[in-house]
Amino acid sequence: LLDMAAKRNEDRKASTPLIALRRRRLVTKDGHCTLRNTSHASAPAKGLLYLQDIWSTLVDLRWRWVLLAFCISFLAHWLLFACLWYLLAHLNGDLGVDHDNPPPGHTVCVKYITSFTAAFSFSLETQLTIGYGTMFPSGDCPSAIALLAVQMLLGLMLEAIITGAFVAKIARPKKRAGTIKFSSSAVVGHHQGETCLMFRAANMRDSPLTEVRVSAILYQEREDQILHQTSVEFHLDRLRGPECPFFIFPLTFYHPLTEYSPLYSVLCEGNPAHFELVVFLSATQEGTGEGCQKRTSYVREEIQVDYHFASVLGLDPHGSYKVNTTNLNKVLPDPSHTTLDGEKVFVIQINGDGNDGIGG
Repeated sequence: LLDMAAKRNEDRKASTPLIALRRRRLVTKDGHCTLRNTSHASAPAKGLLYLQDIWSTLVDLRWRWVLLAFCISFLAHWLLFACLWYLLAHLNGDLGVDHDNPPPGHTVCVKYITSFTAAFSFSLETQLTIGYGTMFPSGDCPSAIALLAVQMLLGLMLEAIITGAFVAKIARPKKRAGTIKFSSSAVVGHHQGETCLMFRAANMRDSPLTEVRVSAILYQEREDQILHQTSVEFHLDRLRGPECPFFIFPLTFYHPLTEYSPLYSVLCEGNPAHFELVVFLSATQEGTGEGCQKRTSYVREEIQVDYHFASVLGLDPHGSYKVNTTNLNKVLPDPSHTTLDGEKVFVIQINGDGNDGIGG
């Protein structure tokens, strides 16, 4: 079966037009979706949708836009209340009087606000609570006290939102998912007596992940240019249950290519239809209990037939396990097809990792 798949794979490469290799993928190798929303909704309507979910909008923005939003929001807040303080001084008649010697019966709402610049400075002092100097509100002016309370409340709300957005962006599980690496290609080879499609995942940090689950979706183009989705199951040796409880060293996941597999027709029967296999790895961070997800995809040209992954696990001089991440993407010819007839080979493997043959 594997020889037939390899031969058809070579024939397909020779007959596939070059234009097929330029086809855009649905999911990039680092997990980003390439789909674009071409909705005919107007720009104001689309912007309103983003404003209705302002929290997600802030968290999803790039850092440079978050910093820009931080500066603009505070500057706008200071300018808005500078205008209100200046308007209050104008309506109260404070702009044209001597604040050191006001007319009898006249109460100055805020001392020494005689220009817009002074009003902006007072707004800044109020928001940052740095302490009033020569400018301060009068306790005998109810309008000034009310405006002061409104500015303080809105300022605290603004600070809470901006601070929360910063903390949420820093603590996002997306950053932890960035330390999970997939092999750049998948391979078709033998595992435990079966022909399997295999890919490898590695945790690049020393802190382990728990409750690891892997799922995959096969996207195929049909004649009517409709994407057809099929679920593909991957296994991890003979672990019972759908998840791996501990993820610290590189793991190799397998999918048996039986005649019931949705990948059988495209990998073993030479079906030339374009397809993309999108892989999802979900895990829980041991330290925080938060979930994270890492994605990647494999197209036909990234699946190598009759190969296996090189070993990434070894022993140091003290007998401790060590991981050689430089071999994460390294593949070798499948030994089951290079061994002479009658020769026995014993293979030392940990989760399919390593194929150190001992001839006999």
